[in-house]
Amino acid sequence: MSLSDTYTLANGVEIPVVGFGTWQTPDGEVAERSVLAALKAGYRHIDTAAAYKNEASVGRGIAKSGIPREEIFVTTKLWNDAHSYEAAKKAIDDSLGKLDVGYLDLYLIHWPNPAAIRENWKEGNAEAWRAMEEAVEAGKIRAIGVSNFMPHHLDALLETAKIQPVVNQIYLNPSDAQEEVVAYNKAHNILSEAYSPLGTGDIFTIPELKTIAEKYQKTVAQIVLRWSLQHGFLPLPKSVNEDRIIENAQLFDFELSDEDMQAIDQLKGTAGQASNPDEKAF
Repeated sequence: MSLSDTYTLANGVEIPVVGFGTWQTPDGEVAERSVLAALKAGYRHIDTAAAYKNEASVGRGIAKSGIPREEIFVTTKLWNDAHSYEAAKKAIDDSLGKLDVGYLDLYLIHWPNPAAIRENWKEGNAEAWRAMEEAVEAGKIRAIGVSNFMPHHLDALLETAKIQPVVNQIYLNPSDAQEEVVAYNKAHNILSEAYSPLGTGDIFTIPELKTIAEKYQKTVAQIVLRWSLQHGFLPLPKSVNEDRIIENAQLFDFELSDEDMQAIDQLKGTAGQASNPDEKAF
């Protein structure tokens, strides 16, 4: 396996097995430089979102890399203010304009239940999804999916969807392996993408992970990202530090034993857990 290896999504589109996350990466030179560093290190999958407010900088980093567009997998997401047919259509075009990459490889509904439409979230998602399906038919997007969706949100979406979601990007790491959501995803041929695959830093304080890292002569980050891959997840590590960006990609020269995988599986709740999307204040 390597960074350029892929999973095949349910619709036949290939997606690189590790992505480079840009959440909380400031717009401007920092985002541009980190995307360039990631592409230089061998990443071929870049994940952003309208809500991150860095799409234009991410796009500039991709352009400056000189790597052919078709060799890079680009994901962005629909924000909570665009859960209607017309608003979603505009949001897709806005993201395409800012990224300036010609088309999107993957487009996700970022959250299932925005506070502003809490009484009508099902209709909001269905309307946004209809706009996304049309964008697929128009050649603007290659694959569509969701983020932070729980089984009941997906059940509702599948009632009206013509195109099945192929990805569910969720908070996923040893502290919260979200077994129920992952099992649902698997049963419906939906790939589980792991955002915050390293927790939000707290994972580095867990003694058991330090012990396992020493055993393999790897970093805690590398151990946790390898755990994610061996579970069949797609981790999206994020960093603006070039050394860390490179280090987070060095996951393919070792394999965790079954015993160590099981030990890591026991770490639930040690460094935070996913928040309930039905209770978000945004």
